[in-house]
Amino acid sequence: MITIGIEQLVSSKPSFLAGKRLGLLCNQASTDRHFTHSRDLILQTFPGQLTCLFSPQHGFFSEKQDNMIESGHMTDSSSGLLVFSLYGETRKPLPAMFENLDILLVDLQDVGTRVYTFIWTVVYCLQTAAETGKKVVILDRPNPVGGHIIEGNLLKSSCRSFVGLYEIPMRHGLTMGELAQLCNLEMKIGAELEVVKMEGWQRQMFFSDTGFPWVFPSPNMPTPLTALVYPGQVIWEGTNISEGRGTTLPFELVGAPFIDHQQVLEKLSTMRLPGCVLRPIVFEPTSGKWVGKRCSGFHVHVTETDGFLSYRLSLALLQALLSLYPDEFSYKEPPYEYEFEQLPMDMILGDVELRTALEDGADILELEQSWQQELAVFDELRRSVFLYHG
Repeated sequence: MITIGIEQLVSSKPSFLAGKRLGLLCNQASTDRHFTHSRDLILQTFPGQLTCLFSPQHGFFSEKQDNMIESGHMTDSSSGLLVFSLYGETRKPLPAMFENLDILLVDLQDVGTRVYTFIWTVVYCLQTAAETGKKVVILDRPNPVGGHIIEGNLLKSSCRSFVGLYEIPMRHGLTMGELAQLCNLEMKIGAELEVVKMEGWQRQMFFSDTGFPWVFPSPNMPTPLTALVYPGQVIWEGTNISEGRGTTLPFELVGAPFIDHQQVLEKLSTMRLPGCVLRPIVFEPTSGKWVGKRCSGFHVHVTETDGFLSYRLSLALLQALLSLYPDEFSYKEPPYEYEFEQLPMDMILGDVELRTALEDGADILELEQSWQQELAVFDELRRSVFLYHG
């Protein structure tokens, strides 16, 4: 069993917190192993010091279902503290929001994928902290998809957005504490930043190896398996293909009314897709795309976690659908995550040229090979901020 950052904080009671006014960026998944919320642990351990709370996308209770569904500021009924929403009128905290704190504590469960917005909320907090002379302390948590595997092309600077503010691959293999350190350095933010490390976490661990209970960090991230398929399956947000929202298996399911199972499987038959099985199914979303319509598609079953390459699988499936259903398939039009001009798919993939290459039928393994050099450079860079080994 690992010990996470919040547990380390309350057991060690570091001297740098003495007498400091504290803010906490968190949501309903910010709990210890006994499901006690971090807000309550901090109130108990540092009485009178917690002055305000902050919430990321999906709201303090992770209740907002989809993108660009904003949360307002609110008062936390349990503590009476003001909760500043960082997914509402602003995504970057205003300097005034930091007036009543000296140190911002961050306790969020990330999922190891570039487009998951929590890390970019943290980056915005680092920027405001640097501007206002405040300190940020990350209470670290596991990367649920491991710290030993990286996958995908690096984001191009021309595709920067709230689903990617810095040039990292889709699956980055870093904890939130490590990635925050990387961004603080490489983006030249220069905030005063400290990470309260976990004990017992090793890089090759998937979440099931940690012995720690999973609490869903967003409404469509119900299990660690969702996180494992997410680096690839998130691309469907940029299309008219259902990513399984409105079902009990978001991101594990993919489909649309016009898909023919056999045609797709035949198209993919020569593609090396290790560690998974695409099981043909039919599902009917109760919300989101194709609500109330029968969608033919697939359930992604992961059979071998270390070998599974979610990004490769989803790119291969995307290319198959582009080829087989040119008249029925379509890309989502803007806006997407507050970008009103860029094609959402380009923001998600992080590279316009990758999208056009897929449309032109480029070999996906050759595409993967073409970004190995930049991945190797990133791998070397990320090692400079490693807090954990093994």
